[in-house]
Amino acid sequence: MKLVLYPHGGSGNHGCEAIVRSTCKITQANVTLFSASPEEDKKVGLDAICNVQSDHCPISHFSLQYLKAIFQTKFYSDTTAYDRIHFSPVLKAAKTADYILSIGGDNYCYGVPKFIYLVNKEIRKKGGKTILWGCSVEPDSIKGEMLEDLQGYTHIIARESITYQAMKEKGLKQAILIPDPAFQLKRIDLPLPDNFMEGNTVGINVSPMIIGYESNKGVTLQNYIELINYIITQTDMQIALIPHVVWSNNDDRIPLKILYDKFKDTGRICMIEDHTAEELKGYIARCRFLIAARTHASIAAYSERIPTLVIGYSVKAKGIAQDLFGTYEKYVLPVQSLKKKDDMTEAFKWLQANESNIKQQLDTIIPNIKEQVSNINRIFDR
Repeated sequence: MKLVLYPHGGSGNHGCEAIVRSTCKITQANVTLFSASPEEDKKVGLDAICNVQSDHCPISHFSLQYLKAIFQTKFYSDTTAYDRIHFSPVLKAAKTADYILSIGGDNYCYGVPKFIYLVNKEIRKKGGKTILWGCSVEPDSIKGEMLEDLQGYTHIIARESITYQAMKEKGLKQAILIPDPAFQLKRIDLPLPDNFMEGNTVGINVSPMIIGYESNKGVTLQNYIELINYIITQTDMQIALIPHVVWSNNDDRIPLKILYDKFKDTGRICMIEDHTAEELKGYIARCRFLIAARTHASIAAYSERIPTLVIGYSVKAKGIAQDLFGTYEKYVLPVQSLKKKDDMTEAFKWLQANESNIKQQLDTIIPNIKEQVSNINRIFDR
């Protein structure tokens, strides 16, 4: 089976990397990945498990394609002529693929993904079968042009039930509920750094993105500082700061470095450097708790039965937690709800008090979640 995967921003986002790795593992297909940053993917070794290609090609002003695009734009008001040249590598590969998977998880959550609409439209014109793979979508966004595009998918794999129910309510009968493929990501355990005590360390992940959603300026970092201070003064646990996205315009290491510098002299904290998704999962798996702002950091923890508090900002965090625990209350702390500097600390105290029950729930449900993900191949036979 030949699969084309797009769009993929690059493995500087290790959640994106986790989706690709897990998809290759589950499907055992001949996979071509079209990436905005092939160099990032090769750095983490994705080229060893799939064919990594650039998702765009430079437009030569002397090419016949370019001249044709000028003509179509000028005389037929074709506003997509240049974009079709830009994304021609994806469109060409789609012609011989069995399925074209739209990956990324939440590409429909951040504004209007016009370029996805364009690529989908061109692929479908040629009879290509498109699948929206492991998605979350804000229910209120499913309308107009987005709904029209969603209707064109052969299958829609919703990774959590809030999205799935919203899809069904909109008449998208091809929607199927299957957990995120990254629940099947394997882990690699590297040696632990100083100040990381296996089984008694709180992993902490911060995202610059969630800070942008805060209702009171500065309250997010204030809450992380208060939480770390509580862990150091009121418990015997260590702290590991774990980045999961390292893009230059969205780098977890920047806020994590602020926290590290504030507490580094305590001897109770360490900073995990950038690693592959599998290696980061290895660190997360050896924590006692995780405080996560990144979705796939939380999935890495859940899949290893680590009690996790998600500092969320969208439907995906709530939906995934709800499917695991029956509710997202207490398991997801929306960043928009942070008002007082100890809100996160109080939420963590609840996690501490319910540690054994949470682990028991994860022990019960995670094998079933992983089995559901493993069985995702059945959709290709429909």
